Amino acid sequence: MPGTSQTAPADPAGTREHRPDPATAAFLTHRNLLFTVAYEMLGSAADAEDVLQETWLRWVGVDLDTVRDRRAYLVRITTRQALTRLRTLGRRKESYVGSWLPEPLLTTPDVAEDVELAESLSTAMLLVLETLTPTERAVFVLRDVFDLGYDEIAGAVDKTPAAARQIAHRARAHVAARRPRGVTSRTETRDALDAFRRAVETGDLQGLLDILAPDVVLVGDGGGVKQAVPRPVVGSDKVARLLAAGLGRVAGAVSVRPVEVNGYPALLLHLAGELDSVLTVRVDDGLVTGLYAVRNPEKLSHMARETALRR
Repeated sequence: MPGTSQTAPADPAGTREHRPDPATAAFLTHRNLLFTVAYEMLGSAADAEDVLQETWLRWVGVDLDTVRDRRAYLVRITTRQALTRLRTLGRRKESYVGSWLPEPLLTTPDVAEDVELAESLSTAMLLVLETLTPTERAVFVLRDVFDLGYDEIAGAVDKTPAAARQIAHRARAHVAARRPRGVTSRTETRDALDAFRRAVETGDLQGLLDILAPDVVLVGDGGGVKQAVPRPVVGSDKVARLLAAGLGRVAGAVSVRPVEVNGYPALLLHLAGELDSVLTVRVDDGLVTGLYAVRNPEKLSHMARETALRR
């Protein structure tokens, strides 16, 4: 499409002075949706942004007169690009130093209001999605999160509608066996984080220990850049001892701020005035079964501003 920018437009604000061309207008209308699809599939905002750029480059070469449903067409391009990127990410994760956690996003209040979207974006659910094959993940996300029809999904993953339906059934059963037990309430999540904050601010771990499940897992992601537990720590006693030792070393130097991350309450930990880590939790039946701390600086870049996510 001659004269069209080869860089994906990031914000419709820049188009207000003149009417954008139809391709740009369609892309801007659905940009937040496309980013959300890519992020749900990848767990990485940086890679999701790259997928959007690749989607734009393909979209500007499409003859719009041949496109019946522009939203569906854009979702299909995004899904295919995300699948390619997901397979590349799999190889990168094999050489990743320490545990890998999804990149946290500072989210707007409306994300939390969409309970199903927030649940799908939680650290716990994104880690469950990591256990699916790339095609299973794409089909699950498109069907169970975005409610696309099987005909649309089939076109996005290059399968027949019947095959897409079978893949969705298999992926749904896989996820159901691993997702948090029961509905995780925002109140339970906030209570768990408040207990952690009190432990940081007062040094009293008892309130936190009272809500740790016996099989709680602590996972830290430093990416080989920041110190973090090299592998998951399992069990309330081990996790408690590790937290006591870690908090004891930085007592008085850490400040904690509650925020909304991926649609759920979370904590930002600042050390000496600099953002050090983002803490999220998984809660099952009222007890904390997962503590997730992201310290890798490359994964904290989206904590400076809110990210708009849409279904």
